Amino acid sequence: MMHFTMSRRVVRTSKFRHVFGQAVKADQCYDDIRISQMTWDSNFCSVNPKFVAMIVDASGGGAFMVLPLTKTGRIDMSYPTVCGHTGPVLDIEFCPHNDNIIASGSEDCSVMIWEIPDGGLTTSLTDPVVKLDGHSKRVGILSWHPTAHNVLMSAGCDNVVILWNVARGEAAVRIDSVHTDLIYSACWNRDGSRILTACKDKTMRVLDPRKGTVLFEKEKAHEGSRPIRAVFVNDGKILTTGFSRMSERQVALWDPKKFGEPLTLQELDTSSGVLLPFFDPDTGVVYLCGKGDSSIRYFEVTDEAPYVHYLSMYSSKESQKGMGYMPKRGLEVNKCEIARFYKLHERKCEPIVMTVPRKSDLFQEDLYPDTIGPEPSVEADEWFEGKDGQPILISLKDGFVATTKAKEFKVHKSLLKTTTASEVQSLRKEVKDLKAAIEELTKRVSELESKH
Repeated sequence: MMHFTMSRRVVRTSKFRHVFGQAVKADQCYDDIRISQMTWDSNFCSVNPKFVAMIVDASGGGAFMVLPLTKTGRIDMSYPTVCGHTGPVLDIEFCPHNDNIIASGSEDCSVMIWEIPDGGLTTSLTDPVVKLDGHSKRVGILSWHPTAHNVLMSAGCDNVVILWNVARGEAAVRIDSVHTDLIYSACWNRDGSRILTACKDKTMRVLDPRKGTVLFEKEKAHEGSRPIRAVFVNDGKILTTGFSRMSERQVALWDPKKFGEPLTLQELDTSSGVLLPFFDPDTGVVYLCGKGDSSIRYFEVTDEAPYVHYLSMYSSKESQKGMGYMPKRGLEVNKCEIARFYKLHERKCEPIVMTVPRKSDLFQEDLYPDTIGPEPSVEADEWFEGKDGQPILISLKDGFVATTKAKEFKVHKSLLKTTTASEVQSLRKEVKDLKAAIEELTKRVSELESKH
């Protein structure tokens, strides 16, 4: 009996215990793409329900390639690129509120905003919609605000963080006296009311984005000197990846209100690649993708000790040079897909699907709570004036992939338009009405056939 209770305690119940990763078939990959050889710890890939973008090798400049998701198979050597930067591109990120807009940061010290036409590029793109100049050294980190329209954060090797009002093409906030060394990571919390940075000075900081002031800080979150990554998880907690003094890779969870000790700190292995964390607030699952690793480890973050629970690992033969992460609204819910990664190899991009095994074909409500949609809740000007915006959630129940409408990116006065929730509702209603009409016609046809 004693043995039974012991084993019961070991096995934690979780619907994500059996999540498994699977690479798609070869013909569903994007082949013959020369991925950038730059040594820089960003994702090198960004993806949304319309496009996948990858930083590629470019002689004497910087370029990235944007492909429609459907354009799988071998990509011709002459396929057009986005090539307006004069130095290597270090980071790219699609705008969460407009699937046709992507930002890029480069060694040439600039940030550029690009508009990709529906269906992809037919000729190479050299002129950005907006060019943002304000950094004095290369720009290696970009992050769009999750709920405010046209607000972009950039961090450069000048140890400066800039918040841009993109539609006006201006630096609205400049945080230049906080970080004493290279910034390793910078990201937003769920409603964009806080910024979290990790720095080479071994300090992790939570900042007020508009004031640029430090609200909480933690020195030596990880003892080692290799890069630290930090992301917000649920309930304002923070998950970090870093290295011990003995160069072991670690993952830790923190409560900023009690920064003294981590809630948990776990050693993983002795690989040297930086662990890129991808957190899904809907499931509480965090995926750790090591740059140069050939595996993705995933954990469930809960409020019970030890807080970060190992689930499983997706392993493969080839190492990853970068990783894209599809927003929830781009997943296939009828296949119980809870995450999709776009793994970069030296010469290709390979989608990897994470699935919860379920027997039923019905919509699995417990796997898909309402999730953040493509509509912003506040405009840039309002946000910089102090108005926060909560995420606008959408249901994935109809299994439809939410893309944003193609619309012209207008700088200055007419700030970027986006697909509104009401437009989405009316489109859904149209689909419903069409289905009903088709059913009615089918019924009539079969009635007529039975008469004859």
